[in-house]
Amino acid sequence: MRLFLKIFLLFTAVNVFSQNTNPVLPSIKIDSLYREDQFYLGFTLNTLQNKPAGLKQNKFSPGFSAGFLRDMPVNKSRTVAIAPGIGFSYNSFNQNIAIAEINKTPTYSIISSQTAYNKNRFEQFLVEMPIELRWRTSTYESYKFWRIYAGFKLGYLLYDRSIYQDGLGKEVVYKNNDFNNFQYGTYISAGYNTINVYAYYGLNALFHSPKIGNESLTMNALNLGIMFYIL
Repeated sequence: MRLFLKIFLLFTAVNVFSQNTNPVLPSIKIDSLYREDQFYLGFTLNTLQNKPAGLKQNKFSPGFSAGFLRDMPVNKSRTVAIAPGIGFSYNSFNQNIAIAEINKTPTYSIISSQTAYNKNRFEQFLVEMPIELRWRTSTYESYKFWRIYAGFKLGYLLYDRSIYQDGLGKEVVYKNNDFNNFQYGTYISAGYNTINVYAYYGLNALFHSPKIGNESLTMNALNLGIMFYIL
């Protein structure tokens, strides 16, 4: 009886030890139907194209954008997708066109190179609706991949302000009706992983058709910078 009890205890201990050294790991299910739903964050240097004679940009003109894009893959490997979204952007343009207001009517003039002034810029804040055609090398096992995203976006102007300041004072103009309320253009971003180079080209003019002398302001925007995509 004692011998039988010793053998039973020995096999029990061996079995417990075996279970401890070979634990059963839970299986991890990988989602092969992933989406690249992403928030985006962009920083740009803004330039003006189709400038009238005498217009110069002599300071850094920053831009900022942020929003969300809904990824919708269109092929089995999920490397091609369409992504509509919504976002906001702020754009500032430092230049030498002074915008003033006389009897609630905006006026425009080129600031003489002999004139000393502290600041002169116009700013815009827009709500935007982008849509992208996406190509990437992503898989459901890796979040680091090459991408090329080309898109079109429509923006609606929510707020605008023009500021001119010199040693004699400051002139501020809000809600300038000469700005186009709807602004649209094409863009492309390309890169690896989170950081990507970015370029936007406005397809319509920032202004309706105000004039400086006999020349119309038909300027459009070219914004260059970097774009961050965040899951």
